[in-house]
Amino acid sequence: MSKTFYRIILLIATSLLACTASAQLVVNVSPPKLSGEKAVVTLQMKNNFSEKVESTRAACFLLDEQGKMVGQATKWIIGGSPEKPGLEAGATNVFHFVVPVSKPPVSTNLTAKISVSRLVLAGGKVGDPEKDVRISSSGR
Repeated sequence: MSKTFYRIILLIATSLLACTASAQLVVNVSPPKLSGEKAVVTLQMKNNFSEKVESTRAACFLLDEQGKMVGQATKWIIGGSPEKPGLEAGATNVFHFVVPVSKPPVSTNLTAKISVSRLVLAGGKVGDPEKDVRISSSGR
């Protein structure tokens, strides 16, 4: 096959990667910190969209070493009320997710799983949490 064919394939592949890697909300999840009957999970967020994120709703599930759920909570992590502003394009923010723990866990080795259920962009445009949100965990 010719070099031109391989160049075209490379150009198409690069274009597809650029499209899938662009506009998104990136959420980095820190390990939970226990404090009495609650755990605090810190979320660091970066808006890579070219527009403002008006609001984002997420659920946090706390799991023990065996994968058993020991706590859960659902909150607006961006916006959602007049006193909580959205996240401007290119901006970063930190949210501290406070999750009540049903009973004191046997171990302090907990894992937080985050699930985004709603994403609203500027002008009321609804985003797709499955495609537009990337969630990653930072190590212990």
